[in-house]
Amino acid sequence: MTHQNTLKKEYSFTGKGLHTGKIATIIIKPAAENTGIVFVRTDIGPEAKVAALAENVTSTARSTTISCGEASVSTVEHLLSALTGLSIDNALIEIDNVEVPILDGSAKPYIDAIAPDGVFEQEAARKYITLSEPLILEKGNGAKVCLYPSDKFSYDITIDFNSHVLGVQTAHFDGSVDYCKEIGICRTFCFFHEIEFLFANNLIKGGDVDNALVIVEHPVTAEQIDRVAKVFGKEGIHVSSNGYLNNVRLRYENECARHKLLDLIGDLRLCGGFLKAHVVAEKAGHSINTVVAKEVRKKTNAI
Repeated sequence: MTHQNTLKKEYSFTGKGLHTGKIATIIIKPAAENTGIVFVRTDIGPEAKVAALAENVTSTARSTTISCGEASVSTVEHLLSALTGLSIDNALIEIDNVEVPILDGSAKPYIDAIAPDGVFEQEAARKYITLSEPLILEKGNGAKVCLYPSDKFSYDITIDFNSHVLGVQTAHFDGSVDYCKEIGICRTFCFFHEIEFLFANNLIKGGDVDNALVIVEHPVTAEQIDRVAKVFGKEGIHVSSNGYLNNVRLRYENECARHKLLDLIGDLRLCGGFLKAHVVAEKAGHSINTVVAKEVRKKTNAI
């Protein structure tokens, strides 16, 4: 792409937030050239705006939250990933609560609505974000994200949760990969043993077995299964032979790695635009992803 793009029309989505359980409606609107992606907390007021930029990140506890003044918006990564995968530079996103709806746990609902209409090409040239030297960040938990200068974009990710169910998974994205079919439809995931802890700590009030892959790493009892089924209000839940709850079928064998790649693309959109870099990530998560985005903005003198 040589020019900036926006949407051809408005799109509305309503659902509950994964972590807060609060119902929110978002309206994704076309925006003028050089706007970037901006959220507006309409429940606070028309001036309660938060730009999707790394310096506005205020939390990375199991999702990415951005804030400006009293306005905060959480779990922005799936929507930012979708807009990136759909090649949209400029969008205004009105939201009437604190958290973006989780919908099906992936970017698929956005893709299904927006992709058939295509995008509106604008007059202004797209401003790609480029690096003059490698940027490498590591964390003590083995997480590592490396960005290498390149004349095109590519992403490679490896995930390893020391899980016999998942194993070590990899995923790749570049210009030859269909984001809409191969990355954007991949859903979030969690481990069965995390669920009760997460509920106890008010972290997945909006979770259910329709918007997440649930990995059963350790043996569980019928009583534990029943308890989780009751929490989710579902019947007939059991552990499938592949080690996942039977709530959903995998879209890809490495769907979990592909979802982590989806997250990485969304978090790195907080650089403020489209990266031209070769991104290599290992055990990456929102914390290191957003720190990398902030470092990119410092190195490119955006902040």
